[in-house]
Amino acid sequence: MTQVLIIGYVWPEPNSSAAGSRMLQLIQRFIQQQWRVIYASPASDTDFMADLTELGVEKVSIELNSRSFDQFIQQCAPDIVMFDRFMMEEQFGWRVEKHCPQALRLLDTEDLHCLRNARHKALKQQRALTSQDLAGDLAIREVSSILRCDLSLMISDVEIALLKDRFKVCSSLLHHCRFMLPNIDSEVQAGWPEYNHRQHFISIGNFRHEPNWDAVLHLKQTIWPLIRKQLPQAEIHVYGAYPPPKATQLHNEKQGFKVLGWAENAQAVMKSARVCLAPLRFGAGIKGKLTEAMRCGTPSITTDIGAEGMHDDLLWNGMIENDPELFAEQAVSLYQDQELWRQLQSRGVNIINQCYDQRSIGDSLIGRIKQLREQLEQHRLENFTGSMLRHHSMKSFQYMSQWIEAKNKVQG
Repeated sequence: MTQVLIIGYVWPEPNSSAAGSRMLQLIQRFIQQQWRVIYASPASDTDFMADLTELGVEKVSIELNSRSFDQFIQQCAPDIVMFDRFMMEEQFGWRVEKHCPQALRLLDTEDLHCLRNARHKALKQQRALTSQDLAGDLAIREVSSILRCDLSLMISDVEIALLKDRFKVCSSLLHHCRFMLPNIDSEVQAGWPEYNHRQHFISIGNFRHEPNWDAVLHLKQTIWPLIRKQLPQAEIHVYGAYPPPKATQLHNEKQGFKVLGWAENAQAVMKSARVCLAPLRFGAGIKGKLTEAMRCGTPSITTDIGAEGMHDDLLWNGMIENDPELFAEQAVSLYQDQELWRQLQSRGVNIINQCYDQRSIGDSLIGRIKQLREQLEQHRLENFTGSMLRHHSMKSFQYMSQWIEAKNKVQG
């Protein structure tokens, strides 16, 4: 039986974040192959984490900078190791290389952290993104991790293009793997509340994710007052896991701005809303909140960054607008126009069914993995840059980890 070891940055929370939902999709696809899946993480347990054992996944807690991982992975002897974000490859990749050199190494990037960070930097300085923004230490670390792995799962074709064009990463090291979602059929659509049975706006997203917090603040300070001026009875319901005090303090009943925190049933609150607002000003990857809106029949208004990499050449299920005043105008127009609302709702069905078909995306991923396992030696010979990076980084990460481990023992 093929054994897959996933080294997680956090324990997956499918009801809290798109990253958690995507991780569960990958796990379920591996299980469908009758592969044994082990999920290991140095993170602490959380209230919203998925019950992995219920899925048939072995859950293991591991330590950073500890030889105990060496013993664990030797006993585990995985055929495939998947790192959840590049930071886990940095921490554990050299140990995997040392003890399981023949294991296929996958990197699930979630999104390009260096792109998100560069856009954030440019936004804070109120200027356009430059090539220099992308040339920092974070990009060096992240791209190095991609080169060291046998294959990186990329959620956005825009990010694939950036890696190939800007960083000269070979396409053989990259695989486009969007969210794997079930098709929206007529039965699903029949369960959607009609326009007249919905009210108010919704915004949803994990507050620990900086782009989400910025979007909420942007809504509160700039966009919502413009909408509320034209729709004085409308409300916006802001949902998301882990709201900090600075977020809950934005709650204002008189202004119709309600910060409601964790949504136990995200689909239920999304289906009750008439329009989803996602004025994302920076970020990367693709947005789970927007695919969730499509799956619930809720048209959305977002920005270029929000819609990036999500809909190919298909028409968006709402509007895409970057200017705050025009964003607000589009929100008011969509909220009040029943016929337009229905037209845009149907576009979401097309996007989900054509861009996120779980069977075709899953089959493509498994096929690529199987092909690589059969040709792994040749694949690595052709990735000479990756071999050099593994050779040098293995020693540097090893010595750093051993130094930290020794320091911890002395302090302990």
